[in-house]
Amino acid sequence: MINTVLFDLDGTIIDTNELIISSFLHVMGEWEHSAPWTREEIIPHMGGTLEQQMRTFSGQEDVSEYVKGYRAYNDIHHEAMVQPFPHVLEVIEALHQAGIVMGVVTTKIRPSTLKVLERFDLLKYMQTIVTVTDVTHPKPHAEPVLKAMNELGADPAKTLMIGDSPVDIQSAQNAGALSVGVAWSLKGEEKLKEYNPDHIVHDMRDLLTLTGIEARRT
Repeated sequence: MINTVLFDLDGTIIDTNELIISSFLHVMGEWEHSAPWTREEIIPHMGGTLEQQMRTFSGQEDVSEYVKGYRAYNDIHHEAMVQPFPHVLEVIEALHQAGIVMGVVTTKIRPSTLKVLERFDLLKYMQTIVTVTDVTHPKPHAEPVLKAMNELGADPAKTLMIGDSPVDIQSAQNAGALSVGVAWSLKGEEKLKEYNPDHIVHDMRDLLTLTGIEARRT
């Protein structure tokens, strides 16, 4: 029986998709050395660290100024462009009430992770938060998921890692946890299936079935 659920943040429980894309396009619009990437070209790279993505998009090794510009734009527009995905709040409350232990494993930095969790009153449910600044090797490496499970004393065989990106699935698999892809990923359900997740959920409420909570209610 599943007793631990780990969530990716962006694109999984919080819809930051348009904010992320807009932030990249804003920074790219100031580049002189290359043309901006299109929205369709950006999406496949979402999920990695910001620095990794900026190096890919810019072709530059030192991307510190681009990262600074991205975060400044992102911070200004955050309030207007970010919302939880449908049924996230009610499902996380139900998981909590059922005794499921939860955490967040993300490639965001800690300040912005805490900011969005606090905004939607989700921080109180998360018993561990592993951000990109808390690990040496970010997703798809096993380290972030392993760190979260170690902090929770979780059994990998009873742990779901849920995400919208191939790196989430790979990190879960590398750590021995059960991997779950979300069908609302901008990358598309078929792309996630190429990485052989243990489950695909089409609605946040599907987690109530996966964790056995729905069965307990009937």
